[in-house]
Amino acid sequence: MHPKIPYTLLALAILQSTYLLAEAASLKEALGRSPHQLVYEAYVDNNWDIFVAKADGSEARNLTQTPDRHELYPQVSPDGKRLCFVSDQGSGRDTVRSVHIMNLDGSGHQKVADHARQPCWSHESDTLIYLPQEYPKWNVVDYYTKGLVYYHLSTGKHEPHPNAEQLHHLYNPSMSPDGKWIVATVHAGMGYKHAILLIASHGNQIINLEIPGCRPTFSPDGNQVAWGPGDHEIAVGRIDWEAQPPRLAEKLISVKDSVRKIYHVDWAPDGRFLSISRGLASEGDPSKPGTYQAACEMVGIYARDWNIIAVATDQASEIDLEEANDELWTAITHDGQSYKESDWFTPAP
Repeated sequence: MHPKIPYTLLALAILQSTYLLAEAASLKEALGRSPHQLVYEAYVDNNWDIFVAKADGSEARNLTQTPDRHELYPQVSPDGKRLCFVSDQGSGRDTVRSVHIMNLDGSGHQKVADHARQPCWSHESDTLIYLPQEYPKWNVVDYYTKGLVYYHLSTGKHEPHPNAEQLHHLYNPSMSPDGKWIVATVHAGMGYKHAILLIASHGNQIINLEIPGCRPTFSPDGNQVAWGPGDHEIAVGRIDWEAQPPRLAEKLISVKDSVRKIYHVDWAPDGRFLSISRGLASEGDPSKPGTYQAACEMVGIYARDWNIIAVATDQASEIDLEEANDELWTAITHDGQSYKESDWFTPAP
């Protein structure tokens, strides 16, 4: 087991979540009783901002409210205390994307790095991981990156990954709960056309999981990974850590939507729910300030009528989102303001 939290606490969280589902008549009601919350990006009043809401989508509030810049791609630290995100300023090829952090109450805001992308947290919440932009001049594509850097909050030091020179065109990194591995997508780099990789956090080992798709993320116990095999599927698979090298042993869950795209999967802290972005295919609307034109699932692309849904992970192995089933999935947002890139967390005491 690769624990994010002690086993006894994880077991208690799972038992509590099972009780919530058993007592609730629907997934929506179960989420309403959940102690967890979500952050996500939204395009409101011609500006990208980051919102936080309860697990069922209620009591949503804007955390950033900055009309002079655009905040996207929020990630909460495992201890539930801090938020990291990217901030875009400027337009066209002169846009500068920067990585920022702040406390969840809005205090302690600081810029970490310019020309940087897609941050995530270390397992101990004391280090930020980010991907330097490939060149200073702007490009909207997610994989426009070169290298990987650790930013240590206690010292303010930026430390390149020991294998940074070999890391090229990565996107959407996620660290394992034990801190040993980073899972990420690579596109047209490192000798791969497209792949999902396990990268040793503090070494040179790189393992191709040999599964199609992108945007992988570890489960809270580190024994599973969720990812998007294609535009219309989200999958969950078990990692065989005993194999040499580790590999994806089996697919456990398949969530499909034959009409709408589904992306940006993330796990609830107890592993009982997934959040997913869902909407029709488009290429954005560059007439809107702070947005660009490309595939609508990319960061900074306006995705009209996209919402966030929640899916139960312990009710079925196959879920069809075109079929109404309030035990298997439910909408968290409803008004389609380009809601994407959700991240779950348990608020710190």
